[in-house]
Amino acid sequence: MSDFTEKVIIITGAGGNLGNVVAKHFFSCGANLSLIDFNSKKLNDVKLSLEDDRRVMGHEVDLSDKDSVEKSIEATIKKFKKIDILLNIAGGFEMGPKIQDTSDAMWSNMFNLNIQSIFFTCRASLPHMLINQGGSIVNISARAALNGKSNMGAYCASKAAVKTLTESLAEENKSNNINVNCILPGTLDTPENRLSMPDADFENWVPLSAISNAISFLVSDDAKFITGASIPVYGKS
Repeated sequence: MSDFTEKVIIITGAGGNLGNVVAKHFFSCGANLSLIDFNSKKLNDVKLSLEDDRRVMGHEVDLSDKDSVEKSIEATIKKFKKIDILLNIAGGFEMGPKIQDTSDAMWSNMFNLNIQSIFFTCRASLPHMLINQGGSIVNISARAALNGKSNMGAYCASKAAVKTLTESLAEENKSNNINVNCILPGTLDTPENRLSMPDADFENWVPLSAISNAISFLVSDDAKFITGASIPVYGKS
């Protein structure tokens, strides 16, 4: 297990299934955490489970609101003085109708959740990484970013945008000691997915710990020469 003592890590979607696992992992590795989530109850539950106010702060933020995002980044800097790592885990999925029947609201919702949020957090965090002369960013895309699927146009397009934004960020910052990568998960083994797909073989799905481990590697010193990569973590599906 890598040592992240004194590293400052921002985690979006920290109250969700994956964000919770990732937060606990990096807390156990000694990191200082700035946790962001829209759901205040879930956010507080994660904070309470970590039991150290000196190393953990939380922000209730609508990631589609740039002002709220910028305030959370400013608060992180005020408390911890720097940003070493940004983990963009927040996102969403909605099965839709065919494109001709997709509403403006659904299209906007998928893009706000999955790509606009990453744009806002990266734009606000990168100047501080440049001051710090280095950093790491990991974005969560999806397997669906690689191939369009019927009735998933908005979701697939938004996750494809995450992948290409990751590549652009990596290219722009490759000389700044900032590496930027993304992960393409398959079906995650979560309570919600088990409930919605009760007849599936859960053994083929991706455990949350596998994604957490992949993230941990990508932000470790062992991966400092990896940037612009899209890492598939599909399980056996």
